[in-house]
Amino acid sequence: MASPRRPTYTSPGRGRPGRGGLHSGSVHGGPGRESAPAKEPDVISASKSAPEPAPPPGRNTGRKKAKNGDPASGGARTGERGPAATGGNVLAFPEPRGRRLKRNIIIVACTVTAVVAGLLAGAVYSPLLAVGTISVSGTRLLSTDQVQTALEPLRGRPLPQVSDEEVSRLLEPLIQIKSVSTEARPPSELVVEVQERVPVALVKQGEQYQLVDVDGVQLAATADPESVSLPVIDGGAGAIGKDLFQATAAVLGALPPEVLAKLSNASAQSVDAVELKLVDGQTIIWGNAGEKELKAKVLEALLKAPSDPKNPVKVYDVSVPRHPVTR
Repeated sequence: MASPRRPTYTSPGRGRPGRGGLHSGSVHGGPGRESAPAKEPDVISASKSAPEPAPPPGRNTGRKKAKNGDPASGGARTGERGPAATGGNVLAFPEPRGRRLKRNIIIVACTVTAVVAGLLAGAVYSPLLAVGTISVSGTRLLSTDQVQTALEPLRGRPLPQVSDEEVSRLLEPLIQIKSVSTEARPPSELVVEVQERVPVALVKQGEQYQLVDVDGVQLAATADPESVSLPVIDGGAGAIGKDLFQATAAVLGALPPEVLAKLSNASAQSVDAVELKLVDGQTIIWGNAGEKELKAKVLEALLKAPSDPKNPVKVYDVSVPRHPVTR
C-alpha cells in the first residue's frame, strides 16, 4: 500500500542555478549524452501527528468548558490558579477542637459579663432598693430623731448609691458624732451606727457647765454638775490656756470610767503638774501627760487596795508610775 505522505522538498537556497531541482527526462548537453545524476536535496523533512488513542467507553472525554471563568462551572478566571482551575478537589477539614472550645468560652464569658453588668445597673438604679427606713444606733448625747432628720435627704435613693462618706458629710453639723459606719439591708433599710465623742470633763461657762472631750469640743451643756459624773476643769480653756487645758483633758481621757466617776475636779499649774481631786477629798499627783495609760492602771490598782482606817491615804502620787507613792 502506497504511503499517503507527500514528500516536502526544501530548496537549498544556495549553489549554482539549475542544479538544485529534480528534472525528469531531460538531458543536459544534448542528445545521446547521459545527463548527470540529480543532486539530492540538502534537507528532506516530513511530519505527521500520531492519532490520539480513543478513550474507553463510558468515561468522560474531558472537562466541560468553563463559562467566562465561572467557578460554579469548573472554570477559572484569567490569572487565577486554584483547585478548580487545575482540576483538583477542595476538601473541607473540620475546625480544631481547641479553637472551637476557646471560641465557645469567649462567647459564654461575654454573655455572662453582659448579664452581670445589666443586673448591677438595675440594682444601682432600681427604685425597688430605695431607702425607706433609717435605723440609728450608738447615740447617747444625741437622740435618734436628730440623726434621722439629718439623713432625710437619703430617703428614696437606691441603697447601692449611699456611701459612708456621704452619710458622714450629712452628719458633720452634729459635732457630737466622731465617726459613722453604714450597712445596707435590702430591700429598703439603711442601718447607721454612730460613734459619739466621749465627754471627759465639765467646764463652767457662766451658769452652765459644758461637757467637753479630750479635744476640748463642747458636746452638751448642763446646769447641774452633780448630775454628771465628770470632774470639773478649773478655769476652763479660756482661763488656764489652751496647752494646759489640752494636757488636763488628755489625762482625764486616759482614765477608765470607774476612776473618772470618782473625780471632782482637775487642775494644772503647768503641763508637767497636772493634779486631780477625788470626791473624798484625796489628791492625785499625776505629773505630765507621758505614760498616761500606765499611770491610769497604777492609779486604778491603788484605789482598789484596802485602806487603813487609822492611817488613811491623802495623796496618791503616780507621777513616776513604776514607783508610785501614797501618803
